[in-house]
Amino acid sequence: MRVLITGGAGFIGSYLSEAYIERGDEVWVIDDLSTGSLDNVQSLLHHARFHFVNDTVLNREALLELTGTCDVIVHLAAAVGVRLIIEDPLKSIHTNVVGTELVLELANKFRKKTFIASTSEVYGRNSKVPLHEDDLRIYGSTVLARWSYAATKAMDEFLALAYFRTKRLPVVIARLFNTVGPRQTGRYGMVVPRFVSQALRNDPITVYGDGTQTRTFTYVGDVVRGIMALVDEPRATGEIFNIGGEEEITINELAARVKAVAASSSPIEHIPYSEAYQEGFEDMERRVPDIGKIKRLVGYRNTYDLDAILAKVVEYERTR
Repeated sequence: MRVLITGGAGFIGSYLSEAYIERGDEVWVIDDLSTGSLDNVQSLLHHARFHFVNDTVLNREALLELTGTCDVIVHLAAAVGVRLIIEDPLKSIHTNVVGTELVLELANKFRKKTFIASTSEVYGRNSKVPLHEDDLRIYGSTVLARWSYAATKAMDEFLALAYFRTKRLPVVIARLFNTVGPRQTGRYGMVVPRFVSQALRNDPITVYGDGTQTRTFTYVGDVVRGIMALVDEPRATGEIFNIGGEEEITINELAARVKAVAASSSPIEHIPYSEAYQEGFEDMERRVPDIGKIKRLVGYRNTYDLDAILAKVVEYERTR
């Protein structure tokens, strides 16, 4: 199979590229390296079945040729991370909405199955536990740039489902919940690599807000297996799936776990959201997925618990 991965030099995309190559597929990646890195795919650059294009998904001509070449599109390219969204909301909105619209338009032109990577952010402030794919989305004010990411990814979902319903384009959507692992950067607000980096330097581990907010975390290798299984499964077409962890933990507890795994002497400090991000910043109290749907369809399961994930991230950061 010939696979086009947009954003394939990013954190998740690089693991997915490796997995497809290992399976024997041929992989084309388009990535403008704005948040991705060639280091992530360094081991693949000279592989005969790996092809890298340094360009943006907003370049219609580049995307047109790649779409015509490949059998399946996995669309991961997006502005990611709360900090990046807040610091450059216009670019983030443009990339997420226009980029996805162009991917779907060209996928429809060539009738190519398309996987759309969405996010748990689309649930907004809904703190129901666990969150099911059909649950309500609850957003804050448009004055807060923080909610623009959730809104753009929801629009991506609307676009994909509209192509499926009106054009019968085969699409699959997955909402990813806090994917973590080696290679992930903390530059854009991702909490695990940020905590690990601080812990290894014995700097203060900085928790935003009061730290009582809860999350689950998913190992990147498990997420990649889930994506590939959904792409391969015909019955997944036209559906939305949660992919996420099952161990709910407060951010305070996460900081303590990172400190213990890293054998760090770091103090744990709290920073108000207004200082970390922007005045009036709003966060979700809880974010826990119901993953029963993907379990039932493709037998998805999480093979790494949180301690195992943290150990891998700490080991990776230490060797760097």
